[in-house]
Amino acid sequence: MTVQSTDTATKLVTGAELLAMGDIGPCELIDGVIVTMSPAGGLHGFIELTLALLVGGFIKEREVGFCMVGEVGIYIRHEPDRIRGADLAVWSYAKLPDGPPAGFVEVAPDLIVEILSPNDRWAEMRQKIDDYFSIGVDRLWIVDPVEETVFVYHSVSQRTALRSGDTLAGTGPLTGFTLPVSELFAL
Repeated sequence: MTVQSTDTATKLVTGAELLAMGDIGPCELIDGVIVTMSPAGGLHGFIELTLALLVGGFIKEREVGFCMVGEVGIYIRHEPDRIRGADLAVWSYAKLPDGPPAGFVEVAPDLIVEILSPNDRWAEMRQKIDDYFSIGVDRLWIVDPVEETVFVYHSVSQRTALRSGDTLAGTGPLTGFTLPVSELFAL
């Protein structure tokens, strides 16, 4: 991390400027500052793909909304801009009637999924949880591959821990979706 002296003013980046930069690698925009992220590990990628296929397939088959993956940019606020990159997010057609935007998404998803990487810290994840619920996200699933647990957040302070033997169930556009937790972690 580079530390600037107090004599040097830091120019904040807007979401539009970040988008115009093109593919600069995985990052988030936190209050106008670009924060780079390490590429995902293999297990993280496997779980993200598994969920994308299952959740995305469910959404597409029922024609109820959109599933997006790959650190999709979601605005949390403007001035200074804060954009989070979600591993997976789901929007109903009602929320995105014109389809996915070309730029970062300005509408709160119905569901966000974050998959913990070995270097993720819970303090940082708690800030993401606060951010997501501040924009009106209905549900948040945090997948912990090491503990083979899915934490289902109903609000900032209310969560349920699901482990092997439990079943993950969808709500909103995912009503009717179920997935045994053990199947998510089956290699």
